[in-house]
Amino acid sequence: MPHSTPLIATLVSAFVLAFVAGMLAQRLRLPPIVGYLLAGVAIGPFTPGIVADQALAPELSEIGVILLMFGVGLHFSLNDLLAVRTIAIPGAVGQIALATALGMAMGWLLGWPFGAGLVFGLALSTASTVVLLRALEERRLLETSRGRIAIGWLIVEDLAMVLALVLLPALSGLLGGHADPAAAERGVGLALAVTFGKVAAFIAFMLIVGRRVIPWLLERTAGVGSRELFTLSVLAIALGVAYASAMLFGVSFALGAFFAGMVLSESKLSHQAAEDSLPFRDAFAVLFFVSVGMLFDPKILLDQPLSVLGVFLIITVGKSLGALAIVRAFGRPTEVGMTIATALAQIGEFSFILAGLGVELGLLPKEGRDLILAGAILSICSNPLLFAALDRWLTRREAAAAASVPTPDEPAGPPLPEADHIVLVGFGRVGALVGRDLQSSGHALALIETNRDLLDQARSLGIAGVLGNAAADETLSAVHIESARALLVAIPNTLEAGQVIKHARARHPGIAVLARAHSDEQVAYLLGCGADAAIMGEREIARSMSESIGGLQRYFARKPALREPARDTPPPASAA
Repeated sequence: MPHSTPLIATLVSAFVLAFVAGMLAQRLRLPPIVGYLLAGVAIGPFTPGIVADQALAPELSEIGVILLMFGVGLHFSLNDLLAVRTIAIPGAVGQIALATALGMAMGWLLGWPFGAGLVFGLALSTASTVVLLRALEERRLLETSRGRIAIGWLIVEDLAMVLALVLLPALSGLLGGHADPAAAERGVGLALAVTFGKVAAFIAFMLIVGRRVIPWLLERTAGVGSRELFTLSVLAIALGVAYASAMLFGVSFALGAFFAGMVLSESKLSHQAAEDSLPFRDAFAVLFFVSVGMLFDPKILLDQPLSVLGVFLIITVGKSLGALAIVRAFGRPTEVGMTIATALAQIGEFSFILAGLGVELGLLPKEGRDLILAGAILSICSNPLLFAALDRWLTRREAAAAASVPTPDEPAGPPLPEADHIVLVGFGRVGALVGRDLQSSGHALALIETNRDLLDQARSLGIAGVLGNAAADETLSAVHIESARALLVAIPNTLEAGQVIKHARARHPGIAVLARAHSDEQVAYLLGCGADAAIMGEREIARSMSESIGGLQRYFARKPALREPARDTPPPASAA
């Protein structure tokens, strides 16, 4: 057995330390992302102890970005992308310009030349794909208007950064860096034309060829009947298209994977593809955060605290206020602007690529790269906290709107019941059926939902509800959990459901609690969290099928022709 196994050592050290640090962060009521980042710092070259392979870790983390963007594409159709173009394109361009200007101003204060300030500002202007999508997924916002705007905004940022990465070598000599003879000879105009041509060719290829080939390939694989081959085909499509798009068309892995998912979304098997790729997406997304932590040198916090603070404020305050102002200028509601502003209050993978290219071209000093990494670490750590604050603000706003006169931004729904009512958590596929049945039966009902569109749908049916995290005390107070007679937890995430049950039980020990589960282990977990009963879908289906078999047998006994059709009877002409 060989003793040099850098790939295995990197995977083992990253996953084990990420798990331990993530669990500690969770116990301390911090986002697990903080633990993943600290795990990366622990196995990085700037701290004593285990040092993981710095070349392998970023490549492995890129797989997480690819699978994450592929999953987003599965839920994001081309019509959705075109629907938000009027705000996503000008909004992203304006926000990039503002953040770049702020970064250039800071570079000027630090005594850097124009080229260094330009690269520095561009690196601070683009948000992390992984962080933004993870935050939207956790709050089930991907398929809402806010989520579509945020993703469209992110796609425009990616396109802008791809353009910057192509143009920087050509402009390096003019900006004070190392001149690239080939790029300089080709010229800026030709480089720009080539870049736009490649992106346009890629999009055209995916819409014309990929739209037909990718769904066909997945459906043919599903017809074989092998679950393993189906999962393998999903991974092959996601990774293969992302890699081919980068090699052949020069676009980013993330953008290629996004379009692969988007054309696959037209297939009937898109939901199954998303479900099969989910474990891989989660595992490799963790490696992204670990790889970011590995690049961080903690000494910069002591050597240049004011510069680090300035970078952090540009990312979390300057960018966010600019995004909020742009969204509001387009007449969108305040909650949309706040969500976009919070989602963009961090930087990530493109920032690291730009910083590395800037140092390589002699444009950006290594000090600038260290400041960008410090800003990325701090902003990624603070982003879940900012989203938690946003959730609390939205919950309070919902509660106030339910008890006051409607405002132009926030139309109030039906009034929330205050006593002897049922609290329903989630209005998805299961929750919507439960909610409609309870509403038609005349039960007093209060809904908690994190998805704005689903909440509006429930309100249109006359169901009162609030927008927020069901495990938050503010949300439980808004639905008067202390005076409710029952709690129905209809969300599919068992761990999240367990937290909701614990918090509700602490506020109202005598409340009746019913939850949903997918396995015997989940039933036991929910009962341990305080649920009075947990309904397992598979068990109910089996019971219903068993109860129906007698009726089917009696039916076919009366209809022998239906049970055993004649073998020599030709099919109807319409079946041909």
